[in-house]
Amino acid sequence: MTNMINKHTVRGNFGFFRRTASRTTVLIISSLFAVGFTTHGWAGLTDASPVEKPPTKEALAGWWNGKGITGDWLGARPIVADNGITLGGTWRGIFFGIADSENGPGNSFTQELLFSGRVDFLKLTKAQVFDGLAGFIEGRWREPGYAANPNNIVEASPLFNPSRISGGLGWRLVTFGLTYQTPELFGVEDLITLTGGWLRPQREFLNQPLAGLFANNAMAVAKGLGGNIPFSASFSSWGGTLLVEPVEWQYTKVGLFMSYPEATQSSNNGLMFQGFTPDPSQNGIFFLGETGLTPKIGASQLPGRYAFGSYFYQEDNPQFGTSKYGFYWQADQMLYREPSAAADQPSSQGLSLFSMATFAPNGYNNNYPFYFQTGLVYEGLIPSRDRDQLLFGIASGEYSEKIVQAAQRRRRPAPSNTTLLEAGYRIKLNGWSFVQPFVQYIAQPNGTTAVANATILGLFMGIDF
Repeated sequence: MTNMINKHTVRGNFGFFRRTASRTTVLIISSLFAVGFTTHGWAGLTDASPVEKPPTKEALAGWWNGKGITGDWLGARPIVADNGITLGGTWRGIFFGIADSENGPGNSFTQELLFSGRVDFLKLTKAQVFDGLAGFIEGRWREPGYAANPNNIVEASPLFNPSRISGGLGWRLVTFGLTYQTPELFGVEDLITLTGGWLRPQREFLNQPLAGLFANNAMAVAKGLGGNIPFSASFSSWGGTLLVEPVEWQYTKVGLFMSYPEATQSSNNGLMFQGFTPDPSQNGIFFLGETGLTPKIGASQLPGRYAFGSYFYQEDNPQFGTSKYGFYWQADQMLYREPSAAADQPSSQGLSLFSMATFAPNGYNNNYPFYFQTGLVYEGLIPSRDRDQLLFGIASGEYSEKIVQAAQRRRRPAPSNTTLLEAGYRIKLNGWSFVQPFVQYIAQPNGTTAVANATILGLFMGIDF
């Protein structure tokens, strides 16, 4: 009966949501195209009439191949940047065509807008004392509503939600703070980087850009840690990080943050500056540490990242204890680089591997004591499509014995593991937009055979401002 109600609700609401979302999306894209064309295409008309000086092909090409749809703001953008202020933003939208799942076929659409700003105080003030000091801020909006979440149809565990942008809905303050990078210390440039403020730990650690190309939450964002601790794009907290890079190919980074209950709920809008307001005594500490190597291997200088990290997350939970901890390993490596026409500019085209694994020995507190993900990305596989990316990834998580025992006591199906397969092809339309058809297959979405496997065909879209 529950499944029938969910299916009916999703299908009944989706018609209205689709019309509303479609109008919203069309308005956003149309407005951005209009602003971009006006900004760049007609920039040449400042000193002459349209008949005397039409927009040049070079101006239109510069806008089309530039980094943002809003262009250079009639020449103001580079001037503002030269004075230390960088403003940006992105729009991301994902359509999910669910071919088969626990609640049958269905559709879902979700979207987000992200706005960011950065200030380089040396460029802004021209005062040498501020060399290395910068400020930053970021906020976002995500589509709210039942029909925006494909997992209401699929019924996977939250870690394996088909959508990477399903949490922290509505408007949200993501991060703000200061960062300082030593210009030179002990003869080493950029030896130490200090960052502090209202930070997002998920952004500070376990940097894996290729995994970020995928649509599923587990692969792109949570990376296994998010199944045990609030390692998500919606968890922000007071904290600071220290990064030490004594040589170009080695680094060590540590971070200390405030932990608190209900941190990722949409209703708090990322403004829980006191932590858990009903009872601040439940606030705790959250530590992350990571060390790694970033070598460039062989004559082709193939870049890689090999890292080991650990975490300790304190929480007030009388039933399950007061802390969680775990470890992770990362191995990313470019395997093959296509030849470059310019010897001093290595090509970005070629085949790359990414992989990582997590181990959380405190199984009673962690939903996933074991998790791994790995994948391949080939950039420029098709001739004349040098910036397109073909991608394939697999992720799997094993459920804790304590969760299995709890399910058995309740006479419910005991979970064992969930496995995700995702493949896609990112088509770079120009310098600031892409479309990415993809397919996901989720086996045992909630860890058991009680919930049907899911097959999803989707379209991931993006525009940079």
